[in-house]
Amino acid sequence: MVLYEEIPVSVKVMNLENIKEFFLKLTKQDFSQKQKIFITASLGWIIFVGYLTWWNGLKAPTLDKSFRWDEWFWFGIVPALSPYIFFYIWKKKDTE
Repeated sequence: MVLYEEIPVSVKVMNLENIKEFFLKLTKQDFSQKQKIFITASLGWIIFVGYLTWWNGLKAPTLDKSFRWDEWFWFGIVPALSPYIFFYIWKKKDTE
């Protein structure tokens, strides 16, 4: 029974190349002013809620001073991404 299987280096490099290519394509896109504002607001919200979560963890009266990932996910990531998910679900399909 194999508990741990070594992943070949070529697979790891390929995944990193795919990720790098994705972000390069993302940065080369020409976003409208409205899209830039929405993306900036979403990223700002995620960072702000992450900071508040970190600060609350430090100031907690309990002995556990760790970062609360579940709070950051539910109060930072989900509210920031949900408008984009709803837009994707409800947008009109192009019929060409």
